[in-house]
Amino acid sequence: MGITKKTYKYVDYLWDDKKAASLNNDEVALFLYRSNILGADLRITNYGGGNTSCKTIEKDPLTNDEVEVMWVKGSGGDIGTLTRSGIAGLYTERLRDLKKVYRGIEYEDEMVALFNHCLYDLNSKAPSIDTPLHGLLPFKHIDHLHPDAVIAIAAAKDGEKITKEIWGDTMGWISWQRPGFDLGLQLEKCIEEHPRIRGIVLESHGLFTWGETSYECYINSLEVIEMASSYIENKIREKGHVFGGQQVKSLAPSKRIAQASTIAPLLRGLCSTKQRMIGHFTDEDRVLTYINSNDLDKLALMGTSCPDHFLRTKIKPLVLSLSPDEDPSQIEEIIQKLQPEFEKYRQDYIEYYESCKHEDSPPIRDPNPVVIIYPGVGMFTFAKNKQTARVASEFYVNAINVMRGAEAISEYTALPRQEAFNIEYWLLEEAKLQRMPTEKPLSRKVAIITGAAGGIGKAIADKLVAEGANVVITDLQPEALSETQTSYKKDEVVTAVCDVTDSDSIEKAYKEACINFAGVDIIIHSAGLAISKPLEDTSITDWNLLQNVLVKGQFLMVKKGVEILKTQGFGGNIINIASKNGLVSGPNNVGYGTAKAAQQHMTRLLAAELGPHKIRVNTVNPDGVIVGSKIWEGKWAEGRAKAYGIKVEELPAHYAKRNLLNEIILPEDIANAVFALLAILDKSTGNTINVDGGMPNAFVR
Repeated sequence: MGITKKTYKYVDYLWDDKKAASLNNDEVALFLYRSNILGADLRITNYGGGNTSCKTIEKDPLTNDEVEVMWVKGSGGDIGTLTRSGIAGLYTERLRDLKKVYRGIEYEDEMVALFNHCLYDLNSKAPSIDTPLHGLLPFKHIDHLHPDAVIAIAAAKDGEKITKEIWGDTMGWISWQRPGFDLGLQLEKCIEEHPRIRGIVLESHGLFTWGETSYECYINSLEVIEMASSYIENKIREKGHVFGGQQVKSLAPSKRIAQASTIAPLLRGLCSTKQRMIGHFTDEDRVLTYINSNDLDKLALMGTSCPDHFLRTKIKPLVLSLSPDEDPSQIEEIIQKLQPEFEKYRQDYIEYYESCKHEDSPPIRDPNPVVIIYPGVGMFTFAKNKQTARVASEFYVNAINVMRGAEAISEYTALPRQEAFNIEYWLLEEAKLQRMPTEKPLSRKVAIITGAAGGIGKAIADKLVAEGANVVITDLQPEALSETQTSYKKDEVVTAVCDVTDSDSIEKAYKEACINFAGVDIIIHSAGLAISKPLEDTSITDWNLLQNVLVKGQFLMVKKGVEILKTQGFGGNIINIASKNGLVSGPNNVGYGTAKAAQQHMTRLLAAELGPHKIRVNTVNPDGVIVGSKIWEGKWAEGRAKAYGIKVEELPAHYAKRNLLNEIILPEDIANAVFALLAILDKSTGNTINVDGGMPNAFVR
């Protein structure tokens, strides 16, 4: 193509010549590089959306002949993070030979199993349903993308006419058809009839573009998307408004966040009637423009168009009837307003399923909404985990962009409900869902942990994240929190500076839980300190500090947290990290031991009070946790070592000799006890678990 343009207004040019040169003309590596930089721009394609490919000449291991091999994104992958292990390598000619056995569109699903007979690379990822769409085209490098601007044209009432207006005779058009082998044949036919085109628009779906090299393919994709984007923006400027103009005025940013964080647990409870959900919230400008508009009700009811959108967002959102400045303290009144709206949404979804289902359709899925719109405030999305909820939000933002563009240039059209159902309940999609890994024990749960930037709290956070929970890590030290954050993947944890002696600080930490995850299920008070002195040396400052951090902090954390647990309405867990010193009457420990005993008895009192609400309250008592514990750093460890006449590094072994099992107690051991209470001992409340290697004087009974 000889295209060298590198400056674009509506897409990001990310090709790095040095990076590309370092790949030494490896066509597969260049195809992966192109895929990654395309996937980095969410206007071009969203997480998991679209697919890319390249064709190379390889040696056939059986005949030693040169053969053409197509490398294509495998099933369930994401082009933005695509690696060699995520692609499939197939003999191109074998794939094309499948035309000889194709029995027609009503049998096209059976072709997917035959893709495996075309594999060249036996380490391939499972080929996706879109494999023939690439294989039946003659080009070396192909991009199948879901750009907002192009889908806006593809979903417009006059989409084919507008395609001609923008690109003339250089772009093809294929009317809506579900992805599959037959759509591949339609693409092949389009190229045969129009050999000079540079790409094809798929109605209500997306874009195909290609090139002789990876770079030419990349530039072709950018140019086509840029032209569509420019056309749309010019039309919007001519029109002067989008979505019919503003109907509702947004709250100020700080008030939006406050309102959203307060109402999120209530929404979470209402949309978790079948299974518990994790939430995500956004109030970005594009969302607010749409949800505050005069056309919201019309467009929201129509639903999304692109299959990738509604597979993750359901066919339509739930729009709340609440005013932006609704008093969030009136929980019961808000629930009474919203319950009928949720019930109607579920009933509508059930009717959609019943009217569209086939004899072999999979059972109906959760009828609760995924996308919940609160005009004047923002948009919530709910799913099984934070990543899925965030991605659903991103996809609905893409759908908003599509509606914005289509309405500006013509009139937005959605897929007919039957076509949408045929995609949503496609047996091949159901098979993909069935192959998903089993959810972990703490999946769909949100935990907030105090004192979790190190020591026992950090070990608990690590364990809970590993078992599927989302975690809010709190601590006093911002620097420690920032460092802690780096040890987790995106979407797993958020951090909050929290002084457990300050109710305002605690409230801010819970707001982080609610705005990021829509609520909380597990409250763990692990913040602590140790002061060991005889009575005459224990100052009132020492006493107050211990009582404030250990006892008052526990009380304040539970008091605020239980409000959220009750609002959600599905119970919860509270675990307090105390100490064997709350049970053992030892010398020189009046302040610390009294505070720990108070923590333990508060647990029992709360267990008795909160049991009817299905809120379990338990205690874990560590002892002698030296390795990795912040309490044992510095002077405390030095003092203990000096008292015993040993070196600091000998303390763990020394303390191990005190217990019956002669075991060193690690932070991970405490975390395992917490996990046991959360995931295994699910009918235990008011209990104390000692994790001390066996200290007879600390036996509870």
